[in-house]
Formats: sequence, structure tokens, C-alpha cells
Amino acid sequence: MRLSVKLMAGLGALSVVALVMSGGLRAGEKVKVGDKAPTFQSFDENGKAWKSTDHVGKKVVVLYFYPADFTGGCTAQACGFRDSMESLAGKGLEVVGVSGDSAATHTMFKAYHKLPFTLLADEKGEVAKAFGVPVGKGGESPTIDEKGEKGKAPRGVTIQRWTVVIDKGGNIAALYNVKDAKGDAKKISEIVEKLETK
Repeated sequence: MRLSVKLMAGLGALSVVALVMSGGLRAGEKVKVGDKAPTFQSFDENGKAWKSTDHVGKKVVVLYFYPADFTGGCTAQACGFRDSMESLAGKGLEVVGVSGDSAATHTMFKAYHKLPFTLLADEKGEVAKAFGVPVGKGGESPTIDEKGEKGKAPRGVTIQRWTVVIDKGGNIAALYNVKDAKGDAKKISEIVEKLETK
């Protein structure tokens, strides 16, 4: 999970590209359950392009938006998904975390907590805004590198904690403000079970 110095230096220049196409929002609109999910592109923790069109329609996609890497609630939420991944993957789910942190910070967060899922760097909040998720100003996120040394890294924006479930048909099956970060994985499992019985 190590990034070269050159790549890490270049990651700060990467911006999230939100391609809100079919089913996209107009100013002032918000997506709701039953709507077609916006189509978007972002960058994962390795700086590699991640396109929703390569994933939606193949599995149920869970996008969980969170404020910052290495913070209490966000760590609890991520580790809750990590600990439930075998069960969630068995239900045909793909979990994707999204925050305003850089890809480099995501790399550290993913490695330190052994997270078995993708983290997207939404440094301008464009993906969050495409789904109507509230976005605030940025700040600094704590970091822990591969040697265990603590530090801080700039965060482009601060995204509120919301989870979106996109069904295999590409529609929004659930969209909610997360109140119990640690229990979000369990809630997702219950939502997907109801989808399976429809």
C-alpha cells in the first residue's frame, strides 16, 4: 500500500470529476429513493480513476460519505464495514467510502485499518453534491503513516455522514443521514435483505 513520493506529490493536484449525466440534478434538486443514481467519476486511494459505470449494475453499490479519515466516528464506521465485509460481499454488495481527504491520506487510512474496500477522494465535494449530501469547508485530517508516525494532512472539504445504496438497476434504494456510525454496516445488511425479498 506504499505510494511513491512522486505519486503522492501529484495526488494533491487530482480533483474529483463528477459527471452527473442521466438522472442528474438541476440546481436546487436532491436525489431521492427511486431516482436513477447520478453517474460520476472519481479517484481511488491509489490515484486511479474510478467510474461508477464500471460498478453500478453489476452489484449493489453502497456509497458511504464521511467527514474525515482517522477520526473517531469515521474510523468506527469504516471498521464496522471492514468487519462485516465477508457477509456484505456474500450479499453481492460493493462498499465504497467517500470523503474530502486526498488519495494519499486514504492510502494511509486504508493500510492502517486494513480496509478491504475502495476509498474515493472527493476533495471538491462534487460527488457528494451530486447525491445532495451536504458539504462544508475543509480543514486538516489526522494521519498515521506506515511507521506509525502521526501527523496532519489538508482535507479539501468536509462531507457530512450519509449513506447511499444503489441497487442493481442503478436506482437509489436508500439514502439517509447516518446517526450510528459503528452500526451502519448492520443497517445496510438489513436494507439489502429487504431488497432481496422484493
